Amino acid sequence: DWLRNMHDWMISKKRYWGLALPIWECHECGWFDVIGSEEELKARAVVGWEEFEGHPPHRPHVDAVKIRCESCGATVSRVADVGNPWLDAGIVAYSTLQYRTDRDYWLKWFPADLITESFPGQFRNWFYSMLAMSTIMERRAPFRAVQTYATLFAEDGRAMHKSWGNAIEFNDAADTMGVDVMRWMYCAHKPETNLLFGYHRADETRRRFLIPLWNVYSFFVTYANLDNWAPAATPFADSHSQLSELDRWILARLSQVVTRATGCMEEYDPYAATLVIEPLLDDLTNWYVRRSRRRFWKSEHDADKDAAYATLYHVLLTLCKLLAPMVPFVTEVMYQNLARSVAEDACESVHHCHWPEADRSAVDEDLLDRMALAMQVAALGRSARSTSNIKLRQPLALARVYAGKQTKELGPSLVDLVTDELNVKGLEFVEQEADLVEYEIGLLPNVLGPKHGRRFPLLRQAVAAMPPADTAAMARRFQAGLGVTVELSDGGPAVELRPEEVEVRIHGREGYAIAEEKGLIVAVDAALTPELVREGLARDWVRRIQTMRKEADYQLDDRIVTYYQADDELAAVVDEWGDYIQAETLSLELLPGPVPGGVDRQESLELEGHQLLLGIKKA
Repeated sequence: DWLRNMHDWMISKKRYWGLALPIWECHECGWFDVIGSEEELKARAVVGWEEFEGHPPHRPHVDAVKIRCESCGATVSRVADVGNPWLDAGIVAYSTLQYRTDRDYWLKWFPADLITESFPGQFRNWFYSMLAMSTIMERRAPFRAVQTYATLFAEDGRAMHKSWGNAIEFNDAADTMGVDVMRWMYCAHKPETNLLFGYHRADETRRRFLIPLWNVYSFFVTYANLDNWAPAATPFADSHSQLSELDRWILARLSQVVTRATGCMEEYDPYAATLVIEPLLDDLTNWYVRRSRRRFWKSEHDADKDAAYATLYHVLLTLCKLLAPMVPFVTEVMYQNLARSVAEDACESVHHCHWPEADRSAVDEDLLDRMALAMQVAALGRSARSTSNIKLRQPLALARVYAGKQTKELGPSLVDLVTDELNVKGLEFVEQEADLVEYEIGLLPNVLGPKHGRRFPLLRQAVAAMPPADTAAMARRFQAGLGVTVELSDGGPAVELRPEEVEVRIHGREGYAIAEEKGLIVAVDAALTPELVREGLARDWVRRIQTMRKEADYQLDDRIVTYYQADDELAAVVDEWGDYIQAETLSLELLPGPVPGGVDRQESLELEGHQLLLGIKKA
């Protein structure tokens, strides 16, 4: 159909360089002939064969060859025209693969697995010319798959032109944006839509993907070097049979993504691959590493710390191999440090490695489901805390969850993850959403008043008189986009209420801050006891001292002495939480009284209305 629907096509150009047309024309009598091969030209040449022999059939050498006119006997030259460049490009599947000289070699490579180019011009040019010539020569297509993409425009949506000031020269883009940023921009974009290309979008791509990738790699390298940790010689799967649920979860996610990304790449669909890889990177940085930080911070080496290192190392090394075709330079730098620097027998380059294979036995669907619920609860719990204007460093007593049909046993380790993430002392699931929230159905009078006229007050009364359980059921139907039938007291026909005719409001029970999404409700107890307040102040101490350590340019493992001058309330915090503050800040001592001279950093601040003077010095 492609060939049938192509229109006439100009095959020649009035230019010097190109595929010389094999047409010799007599200007004396109008006779012409088309030469079919190099052998035929040699047999018929009367002038210039020696000058041409050994050269490809391009100008000027081919123009030296003359043949005899078979009509009038004159010496005839080749026509000056050359072929449209797409004729030359169209025969590439034969001309570059020894079609004429080594047919067995040609058969090894024909047809090509993939051809890729921008589609606006190539359907009528390169793709077409290759298909047309291969149809004539071999009666089959010269390629198995065609991967095409749309046009690149400037960020303002227009074509790039120097006169418009929106053109970006490649070398400048490569130097300023970084080539891997550019490559990820291309990959992480629907190929059938035009790409708006520019520095702002490059910054967004770098912020969203390359910086998080580098940060998690840098985190691992920093702590592994501090601990002199190195991967074991035995394979990862054999050497770490007892991993935490968090470790087993990220390995399950990794295997999921390797399987899906492999399928995408086998279908020549890098865009779909980026859609599964980016969420994995987000899970790795914003959940696995954050929830594992204390395991890396431990001063002592134990099986749990070693498992955390081994797991993160395995994930990063696998990601290097998975991402290598798309971001080849960043992954090569990472690979050289992660693999080549510690293993003499490692492949010389990440691009020499085998493509990663998924460990299907690692995919624990139950664990994946439970962790997904834990992450949802944590996200909604953080949202609920923010609505109460209580900072995350302030511990709270309890978080309560209604999960509806999603309710399942998280297990002790995942409960610990969620409580630590939300900074609450306890987590409990409830069976009734009414234990946490009240629903209110607001009828929109500007919509329902004109629609129902004198019956509208009766409709309002009927909705207001519903018991809480019915109101909650009605709210859930509206949230699902469904309607509700309401009977009125006048005995007339029932009224059908649609979601767009009402406003659903959710209120937390007294003393709770709530967040809700798709039927999952998380409520946090916002009440603060004196004990919780003091613990929150201790965490404020830690945050301020950690900031001072950073400003003093201390190393991560530098031990310090901390001096403080505080009122009785803040001094009581030290009495209760001194060990915690010392452990978190690597303080060998917490010394009360005036801050002496000669400290490395000193700061006066206010914590919850209390004045505090801090000073730190390297031990």
